Amino acid sequence: MQNPVFIPGPTNMPEFLRKAVDVPTLDHRSAAFAEVLKPALAGVRQVIRSADAEVFLFPSTGTGGWEIAITNTLSPGDRVLAARHGMFSHRWIDLCERHGLDVEKIEVTWGNGLPADRYAAVLAADRDHRIKAVLATHNETATGVVSDIAAIRHALDAAGHPALLLVDGVSSIGSMDFRFDDWGVDIAVTGSQKGFMLPPGLAIVAFSPKAMAATETARLSRCFFDIRDMGRSYYFGLYPYTPPVGLICGLKEACNFLLAEGLENVFARHTRIADGVRAAAAAWGMPLAALSPELQSQTITAIRTPAGFNATDIVTRAAQVYDTAFGTGLGELAGKVFRFGHLGVMSDLTALSGLAVLEMCMADLGLPVRLGSGVAAAQQVYRTTAAPVLKQAA
Repeated sequence: MQNPVFIPGPTNMPEFLRKAVDVPTLDHRSAAFAEVLKPALAGVRQVIRSADAEVFLFPSTGTGGWEIAITNTLSPGDRVLAARHGMFSHRWIDLCERHGLDVEKIEVTWGNGLPADRYAAVLAADRDHRIKAVLATHNETATGVVSDIAAIRHALDAAGHPALLLVDGVSSIGSMDFRFDDWGVDIAVTGSQKGFMLPPGLAIVAFSPKAMAATETARLSRCFFDIRDMGRSYYFGLYPYTPPVGLICGLKEACNFLLAEGLENVFARHTRIADGVRAAAAAWGMPLAALSPELQSQTITAIRTPAGFNATDIVTRAAQVYDTAFGTGLGELAGKVFRFGHLGVMSDLTALSGLAVLEMCMADLGLPVRLGSGVAAAQQVYRTTAAPVLKQAA
């Protein structure tokens, strides 16, 4: 029997979604495919809380989603504004630069969120509106930090700036509150393998009407990722090329599952699990990478180990001895943190098992951690807070 994983994605896959993906060959040019595609698109729209976003499903991952966002809306040499505050915001910046975009970078200490005040200052100073897009990583998976997207939208509006707001929601959408319409998001990017609890393979991208209009003047190269081709095919319930039918079937069922549980219940469940993990870290005397409580992610916790100790040794020990997977530190945090992913379908008992494995690893490696201390702290959280019912699909 395979142990659950505690990485920030791919996440644990419930059995009903394994079955949903396991479908016989379907003629993707038949009406039967449209009966899968259209509910999947509508389901994503509900999960991101949008009335009129155009949703596109591409055979790819979140990285492909970043590329879809920029190539369909920008032109060579366009200026974009972005903050570098973790590995994934860094990678999106790198992708933009490889496409010949002029990236104005705001450098931020890893462990902090997006600095809305600094965005506001740059946008207010850009009176010629040379900045065409603002990039924002909602949940920085490398640091376990969540940022205030509404504050970035406010910075744009306060400056009267017309730039597009492009948001990476890869490790937040489907697990944390995400308000596409209310926050004035123009493009949201996510993937199948995180909050939707599916295998990797789908880039899920939503465009606002303003972003859709930008596709008509964008001049960056695009072919496979051209949403105009995709949109024309969607009109007939088709794909411009062979679609990943199994994953789209799974996405339809994943959306049904999340909406049946109720989005507020989904978010409360993730918060509760995260509170227990954070309580365990405090009991071990280990600070988080997130530098203040309001920045703490509900889907991933990055935990700092004592100076001079290689945090990666914990992850290696867990994999080799206890057959359990946790996330290593990335970039500037490599060797300084280990990461506990608690998103997707997870219960109190699952989280407690992961915490118990971590304690065994730390004891094995000589860290001054008392067995059961973190588990007990998490238990206290779970037994004294109301547990949302995790609905089971038939």
